[in-house]
Amino acid sequence: MFLTMLKSKLHRVRVTQAELNYVGSITIDEDLMDAAGLLENEQVHIVNNNNGERLITYVIKGERGSGIICLNGAAARRAQVGDIIIIIAYTMLSGEEARTHKPIVVFPDENNRLVNG
Repeated sequence: MFLTMLKSKLHRVRVTQAELNYVGSITIDEDLMDAAGLLENEQVHIVNNNNGERLITYVIKGERGSGIICLNGAAARRAQVGDIIIIIAYTMLSGEEARTHKPIVVFPDENNRLVNG
């Protein structure tokens, strides 16, 4: 039996762009991707704290150090620039693996930059 467990999340990042005329996905600063262990094209769930919207999409690598969090395509209708969102990735683990698994939780600052310390 496998269990779906939290792999990682970017907690309370700010949407910096919303591009309706795009194929789809979410563009994330590569520094944030690395910190959360996210890979390009990985499925993520997005939760919008401002309006309660939830969606599933995939990650596109954004410019390192830019702080970019951009919802693309239809996802752009689910948030406005400035909205606070949570980006969540899950993993499938055996029951034994799940018992010792420790998810990665990243708390960037208000400009979507990594906080040292």
